[in-house]
Amino acid sequence: MNALHGLTLNGPGRLVETPPDVLAAFATDQGPVLAYAEPRAVVWPTSVQGVQDVMRWAAATGTAVVPRGAGTGVSGGAHATGGCIVLCLDRMNRILELNAQDEVAVVEPGVINADLNAAAAAHGLMYAPDPASYRTSTIGGNVATNAGGLRCAKYGVTRDSVLALDVVLADGSLISTGQRTFKGVAGYDLTGLFTGSEGTLGIIVGITVRLRYLPVAIQTVAAFFTDFSTAAAGVLAVGAARVQPAIMELLDGATLSALDDAHGSSLRSRGNALLLIQTDGFGADAEADVVRRVLAALGGTVSTEGSVEAERLLELRRHSRGDAIAHQFRVGEDVAVPRSALVRYVAELERMAAQHRVNLKVVAHAGDGNLHPTFWVQAADDGGRERLEAALDESITVALSMGGTITGEHGIGQFKLPWLPQEQQAEVLELQRRVKAVFDPVGILNPGKAIPGGEPGEPR
Repeated sequence: MNALHGLTLNGPGRLVETPPDVLAAFATDQGPVLAYAEPRAVVWPTSVQGVQDVMRWAAATGTAVVPRGAGTGVSGGAHATGGCIVLCLDRMNRILELNAQDEVAVVEPGVINADLNAAAAAHGLMYAPDPASYRTSTIGGNVATNAGGLRCAKYGVTRDSVLALDVVLADGSLISTGQRTFKGVAGYDLTGLFTGSEGTLGIIVGITVRLRYLPVAIQTVAAFFTDFSTAAAGVLAVGAARVQPAIMELLDGATLSALDDAHGSSLRSRGNALLLIQTDGFGADAEADVVRRVLAALGGTVSTEGSVEAERLLELRRHSRGDAIAHQFRVGEDVAVPRSALVRYVAELERMAAQHRVNLKVVAHAGDGNLHPTFWVQAADDGGRERLEAALDESITVALSMGGTITGEHGIGQFKLPWLPQEQQAEVLELQRRVKAVFDPVGILNPGKAIPGGEPGEPR
């Protein structure tokens, strides 16, 4: 036994570590740190039974459990809370089945997104959701946050590819939801409920996903524009032409400059905004021709890139969030608005930046109206933080006034909790609290995340 009162170190199906450097390393994810406490321990289960044993112990002792995948989340969904243990699932990383005929795969939660795609590619298939962190993020973490990615425009978010789940509940019991078939409407959609629940309802230990056909052809069109608003208008113009690209990404001039500085590219010299569109499948060439005509008519400098340049542009887009810079304060967002409001919202963001005297860069999954505006100031700027917060608050308010949402794909986590009541009415929030109470009556599953009122209590 150890200081965890009955949770044996290195027990069957798990590894428990308590050194201070380990606790510090696993206390937060990549989200903004509002509040956190170092966990009592980090626990690595290696089997479903190991997860069940941990949850039974946690339920018996009233210990909070914070599930964690690769720690790539950006909303604080895996920040540790007082007296908790961090349950790290990245060592449950087996692809249990890949059935090319049924076009499904069954995986453990720690499987890396890119690894599943590599395995599926050998069968001419792919796992469609592809967040920017796909090389390091886990499928379990993608499911927990209902992650999106570049291919959302055509293939949807994670929920659209999840067929069934195995979940360990707060009391340690194991349930299975959903079905292996693409269609199924028996009972309530608990699979959909768990997807995006951020570890507040149960611990996902098995995932059955739908695979898609690996495209036989891909065409990437890069259109550079003199201003961001015209580039954003290109998104609607492509839609009006009734072309459905797989990828529609929008980068503003400040983002292009930042990428040039970081990667030695020369994107900004080609324009002040980039609309990057990829078509795929047997109609890729014909669709790309339509896209080129539409964007050229708007004044874009349009090119159809070769495969090497196409991959380079996509990789640069995936790195557009950028690394933290010591001499800057930055706040980023994950709002989405209806596509018809995209041009207006971009104009509003530019107005906010000027009014609050902050810098702005914007990237967007433009095909589904999901924007990632980042405001920043120099750390030495007196009053800069307050102006940043004001700009961020206004960006949320304006997005909601246009029929948008405070998060398109990153989740609520800890960071976005203060804004959730602006989007959801009190009755809806209360229903969600009741749902959580059904699955987690003691309140030990990732407290203080996803919904208001789930703040952690003291463990017994």
